[in-house]
Amino acid sequence: MCTRVVWPDANGSVIVGRNMDFHKDLMTNLWTQPQGIARDDGVQGKLAWTSKYGSVVATAFDMISVDGLNEAGLAGHVLWLAESDYGTPDDSRPQLSQAIWMQYFLDNYSTVAEAVEWIEKSDVQVIQMMDPTGGTPPAIHLALNDATGDSCIIEYSDGRPKVYHSREYRVMTNSPTYDQQLELVKTISGLGGDQPIPGSTLASDRFARAAYYVSRLDQPQTQLQAVAAMFSVIRNVAQPFRIPDPGKPDASQTLWQTVSDLTNRRYVFESTTRPNIVWVDLSDLDLAEGAPQLKLNLVNELTVEHGIAGKVSGKFADSGTLNFLTLELERQLVAAAAKAKQ
Repeated sequence: MCTRVVWPDANGSVIVGRNMDFHKDLMTNLWTQPQGIARDDGVQGKLAWTSKYGSVVATAFDMISVDGLNEAGLAGHVLWLAESDYGTPDDSRPQLSQAIWMQYFLDNYSTVAEAVEWIEKSDVQVIQMMDPTGGTPPAIHLALNDATGDSCIIEYSDGRPKVYHSREYRVMTNSPTYDQQLELVKTISGLGGDQPIPGSTLASDRFARAAYYVSRLDQPQTQLQAVAAMFSVIRNVAQPFRIPDPGKPDASQTLWQTVSDLTNRRYVFESTTRPNIVWVDLSDLDLAEGAPQLKLNLVNELTVEHGIAGKVSGKFADSGTLNFLTLELERQLVAAAAKAKQ
């Protein structure tokens, strides 16, 4: 499920691209999340906060934020990692549901370093949630990157967070865990080894191709060139429409792609299932405290003919609030599903 690539030196800008690969439509829309929103952890409510930074996020089922950028230039990206082990829920530790995990960082921090410091001090535990569609519970890891070019990958093993923090960590895919990915990529020609660039859909092969091509990009003269160059890299590691490999939702088709300019706060979204490209400049969005949460309906309006395209900062509409999946809502959904089967 997915690939994330950072280009930290694109002629003065930090550019990030990501693919969302999955075996079913995630019904993704874009949402604005202004400053001043009161939230909690989605578990027992012990960890509560008020959003310090506004953001624009891409969601899954309007219940989980899976990609996004805040007004300080911090971006987050949720990807699949089958090896994730969040441990038995421990009420003595701060907890975050998977649904709100990425959003917590976009709400509260401007840099990767700040986020990493909090993770290491708090020993926060991520709580696994159900798949709202009834499928396999998500097994995910999280990438954060910022406008300084810093980057980190957060994975869970034996219930504890493992943070890989370095400006050199430009690429992230799926299995195996990140420490093993770093060793595997060293075998590739041009990246430390003598093996040819691999071409399969394996996450480790996509990791190698993304690392190879992002390291060989020419310096762009304009933002347009920078965005186009990043799209060329993530399209190289995208996956065509196909039947997913059995038991491997990460080995599935690419549903959509994003390119974010963290320096200039531009967020570009391209759909493969509803072919079109839209983008927003965060400076054009009302993210001040008290502003409403607004939704850009990509599910219904992102169409080739007569649909939205291009700059869409003014096309967000008030559709209520973004209600993240919580343990309580999960229980209600499970109960409703059981009742429907009776």
